[in-house]
Amino acid sequence: MNAFEAGLKKYLSTEQIVKIQRTTVGVAGAGGLGSNCANMLVRSGFKKITIVDMDEIEASNLNRQNYFFKQVGTAKVEALAELLYKINPDLELNIINKKVGEANINELFHGCSILIEAFDKPAYKTLFVETFVGKKDFVVAVSGLAGFGNSDRIKTHKIRNDFYIVGDLTSGIDHFPPLAPGVTIAAAKQVDLVLEHVIG
Repeated sequence: MNAFEAGLKKYLSTEQIVKIQRTTVGVAGAGGLGSNCANMLVRSGFKKITIVDMDEIEASNLNRQNYFFKQVGTAKVEALAELLYKINPDLELNIINKKVGEANINELFHGCSILIEAFDKPAYKTLFVETFVGKKDFVVAVSGLAGFGNSDRIKTHKIRNDFYIVGDLTSGIDHFPPLAPGVTIAAAKQVDLVLEHVIG
């Protein structure tokens, strides 16, 4: 147990930390939601994390994604891993720079008991939910977090015991700008649901 993990004992019990560290979480996407979710997962004590994304960082991502100017042009998963290891150097990350599709989605997230959907395209969200709900211990998806103002509209929706959707269910990025406040609120709610499931 390193100094970061020892520091968690100020806030979490040993039993809770053990439960968190034994859990394998898959994050589908490393953009605004995924990068912020991964950051909060690590800060909450999770060590076994699979992150899948195929994109590179663009300057237009920096308004909401957990990256820095000097990382523009690099693969998101590689840049994210670099940042996460700075929080906890003893992570067990599985970083996959691939496009998710129907042919490989099960293989990519094999071994993950909890999944966080962090895509920005509806088709991928649908594929993810249809593939994993009822087959994994817990799935958290997002629908509707774009724009600004009235942040209380971003709510947690319980669909079933093992499946939640975070968002207002309407405000997509095709009509409203994806901005840091809404994206970060949604990501925080996703990770909070995961924490509640694991140690609640």
